[in-house]
Amino acid sequence: MTTPVSWLYVPGDRPDRFARAAASGADVVIVDLEDAVDASRKDQARENVVAHLAQPRGGPRWHVRINDLATARGREDLAALAGAPGLDAVRLPKVESPTDLDLLDEVFGDRPVPAFALLESARGIAHAHAIAAHPRTAGIALGEQDLVAELSLGEAALDHLRLQAVLAAAAAGIGPVPMSVFPDVRDEAGLVESCRRGRDLGMFGRTAIHPAQVPVIRRAFRPTEAEITRARAVVDAAEQAGVDGVGALVLPDGRFVDAPVVARARRVLALADEVG
Repeated sequence: MTTPVSWLYVPGDRPDRFARAAASGADVVIVDLEDAVDASRKDQARENVVAHLAQPRGGPRWHVRINDLATARGREDLAALAGAPGLDAVRLPKVESPTDLDLLDEVFGDRPVPAFALLESARGIAHAHAIAAHPRTAGIALGEQDLVAELSLGEAALDHLRLQAVLAAAAAGIGPVPMSVFPDVRDEAGLVESCRRGRDLGMFGRTAIHPAQVPVIRRAFRPTEAEITRARAVVDAAEQAGVDGVGALVLPDGRFVDAPVVARARRVLALADEVG
């Protein structure tokens, strides 16, 4: 299974938008039962999601963001998803401790439904490594708007938290950390620049709140033609010189190439093929 590049939110109380979300090109559709749904429509949204996941379908992976597990509604969401055959993963808001994920074992038993934990508070950040290492955790992400509200952070401080999440995910051996949503759906240039900033921090992929953001995100995380050309030159030179696994050489342009550089170049080429 390839690493997702684009994740698209769709409100659970708008089943009329499910098909459009599936056709958006997103790798993952996240049906939201939490922030995007008014309290008066949450029960209906849950019924919509369960009914949709019972239908045979192809296309993207389907995740469901439930309500906070500290609330009765969140626990009811999880129980309703226990028998949903089309559920690929659950997205858990406001995770603050690895024990928050233990409830999944009680609900799903031996069914290997993975969790994506959202770290949206100081406590969540403080326990990031333990949360990422939980057996149910397939990925972590930041709830940046909640963190900004709680901690009054600027962009530089957010970068520090993003890097902490990247390190926690890498140490736990789970998937890379995707970026949080970019709220201005009309600012394509701002979205691209923000994605590039995330790439420099080791983040990969991004959640979107509108289908129009999906192709922009995919382009932003695809290696540039210059990066692909450099990577191909490294791999070709290493294979010809026989230093693919060990050893080193100097390219005609003066660049020093050893095994870690070759490994990085191979990842660039694989990503270019994967994103397309």
